[in-house]
Amino acid sequence: MPEPKPEPSAEDTKRKFREALERKKRAQQSRPDHMDAGSAVHSAHGKAGGKREFRRKSG
Repeated sequence: MPEPKPEPSAEDTKRKFREALERKKRAQQSRPDHMDAGSAVHSAHGKAGGKREFRRKSG
């Protein structure tokens, strides 16, 4: 029968999370920014069409 694993302490858990966060931050910093490329979306909030038209339902 395998031995039960000891419960990790709160400090050990916090340390592991901090280390994972540091690795994540380092990974994000090493990626190049794509500032020279333009956005694929252009004027997303512009006017959609002409004047709005309201119609009554028939039937």
